[in-house]
Amino acid sequence: MNLFERYLTLWVFMCIIVGVALGQFFPAPFHWLGGLEVAKVNIPVGLLIWVMIVPMLLRVDFGALHQVRQHWRGIGVTLFINWAVKPFSMALLGWLFIRHFFAPYLPADQLDSYIAGLVLLAAAPCTAMVFVWSRLVNGEPLFTLSQVALNDAIMVFAFAPLVGLLLGLSSIIVPWDTLLVSVGLYIVLPVLLAQGWRRALLARGVEVLERTLHALGPLSISALLLTLVLLFAFQGRAIVEQPLIIAMLAVPITIQVYFTSGLAYWLNRRVGEVHCVAGPSALIGASNFFELAVAAAISLFGFESGAALATVVGVLIEVPVMLSVVYLVKRSRGWYEAV
Repeated sequence: MNLFERYLTLWVFMCIIVGVALGQFFPAPFHWLGGLEVAKVNIPVGLLIWVMIVPMLLRVDFGALHQVRQHWRGIGVTLFINWAVKPFSMALLGWLFIRHFFAPYLPADQLDSYIAGLVLLAAAPCTAMVFVWSRLVNGEPLFTLSQVALNDAIMVFAFAPLVGLLLGLSSIIVPWDTLLVSVGLYIVLPVLLAQGWRRALLARGVEVLERTLHALGPLSISALLLTLVLLFAFQGRAIVEQPLIIAMLAVPITIQVYFTSGLAYWLNRRVGEVHCVAGPSALIGASNFFELAVAAAISLFGFESGAALATVVGVLIEVPVMLSVVYLVKRSRGWYEAV
């Protein structure tokens, strides 16, 4: 991991402090920024989201999809977790914790919005960050690459219908026009742009692509952190009044990570997949494409929504929780490979 990735949680905490302070002492400029919208899409945040997403998608080689058949059992397990288990289990966890267990302690008018944010987080499987997690568990790089490419290809077509279905089941009104615009703006167009850019860089040599990826890494994370400052500036009042909201939102997200990663790891063992595939499969199954989730939450529900805050909490706990999963996967290798 580079410096930004290794201390991402620290940077997010700093963004919370800076954003809340700016929102409390200088509210007018942030309300002005929040009003710069076109079709419910905030222009400053839209630009920042692109700076986040495009460099990450630049790492994905869709030409690797033909390698799927080499690890078809691990691919099958991960797809099952990502698309048949994870979004639905998060909807259930959101219903249990947000609507019931924590409902008396949360703003009543934001309960639906919090659940929507959790669903958006779960419906977007991890992309670029999983390359870091896979490397840490000595994962099979071709499996990781082909799985990420397949997930991104599926996400282009499945994200909007899946989110619409789950939010409909939760009795949350889905603004379909905004959702479809978000998919086009934050998935389809960035994928096309990133792949065109990738081909142009590769035409000049692999080393040119690697240098570009290395240079863009800090820029991508910096855009994420600046977006978080804006989000927390708008969420500052709710956080100051009820600071336990973040902790309560973190509970279902954390449970979800350990449940899905554990289930994926165990299923890979049951189907006889090797450990270097099971490790990244578990990590891909558990982590999230939080850049997309944040962008969709802002577009669908706005800066000040509970949905935006819920996706930001996902960013907050991503690194420490996923590093703990990495540790467990590495420590349990002896058990995994035992006959």
